[in-house]
Amino acid sequence: MLNLLHISDLHFGKPFLPEVGEALLGKIEKLSPELLVVSGDLTQRAKAQEFRAARAYLDLMPSIPQVVVPGNHDIPLYRIFERLFQPYELYRRYISEQRDTVLHQNKAVIVGLDSTNPYFAITNGRIHRKQLAFCAKAFTEAPAEAVRIVVAHHHFAPAPDYKGGEVMPKAKRALDLFTQLKVDLILAGHLHRAYVGNSLDVYPGEDREHGIIIAQCGTSTSRRGVAREQEKNSFNWIEILADSIRIFHYMYFKDYRNFYPVAKYEFARPSQRSYLAERFLNES
Repeated sequence: MLNLLHISDLHFGKPFLPEVGEALLGKIEKLSPELLVVSGDLTQRAKAQEFRAARAYLDLMPSIPQVVVPGNHDIPLYRIFERLFQPYELYRRYISEQRDTVLHQNKAVIVGLDSTNPYFAITNGRIHRKQLAFCAKAFTEAPAEAVRIVVAHHHFAPAPDYKGGEVMPKAKRALDLFTQLKVDLILAGHLHRAYVGNSLDVYPGEDREHGIIIAQCGTSTSRRGVAREQEKNSFNWIEILADSIRIFHYMYFKDYRNFYPVAKYEFARPSQRSYLAERFLNES
């Protein structure tokens, strides 16, 4: 149905590892995904030269659709005037004019959300109500059989090791809506190590029949890996089938100068869809 490759936290700048970046390009070419997802932090300090390098790198990817969202490192941190008055100028110039996007691809609907907040929640981000309404509109207009995917930079669920586990403010509000919309899969980054799980593991909410698969990606090309992925790099290869979703976790091995799969996860897709988000649509 759809094969996609999920990378994150490239961190162009001093942390970027050119040899790992080269290996990632080769692996992407070999796997031949139909869609590329980049879940934020393309740069380290949101500098023009870093954005230019990130743009050039994305342009080396195969000519396939891309879903790219900004991360907190893609807005200026120490350049206070820019952060307050033009936080996304360079992102718009080099990456994309749009920060909240909808893509229809092979019976899938992928919604990319900008979870950054330059003013009050710089580290942990924020999803606003108007963005939830944006999601509701995109998914309620989708065919019943479509797979529904949300992409953001910040994490909606804590990491299993609890290191840096504070999630986005109002994350439960977003998860409740995503559950109502029967979202199948959430893709994110930010934590610099990968994990795969289910929203019901951390927050059962009101609907205990529908859990959302959560696939976090580590840092794909930088030296900023933490916890179990300290000084490691990873990405996710995802196969979406009519009745299941398979996620393969790839890691980079220095001895072989290449990425190889180290874990596989498979989840059944729910067979029924219902749409209960009218209140968010009315508030948009």
